[in-house]
Amino acid sequence: MACKSCGSENQTEFASEIRVHILGLKNVDKPTIMVFPRLLVCIDCGFAELRLAEHELGLLGKEPAT
Repeated sequence: MACKSCGSENQTEFASEIRVHILGLKNVDKPTIMVFPRLLVCIDCGFAELRLAEHELGLLGKEPAT
């Protein structure tokens, strides 16, 4: 699969951990949500993609939109 940004085939997958913060000052006291997606990174241009697991996506969906 080619990079969606530059078309390069030079991509590598990495494990990651990301803390997601809900935007807005009124949410500053809300806890962060930890997710552990695999990142697909283009080594030529730096473009990165990730996909959340269904249960992680469900955690994000429980937070109110701002």
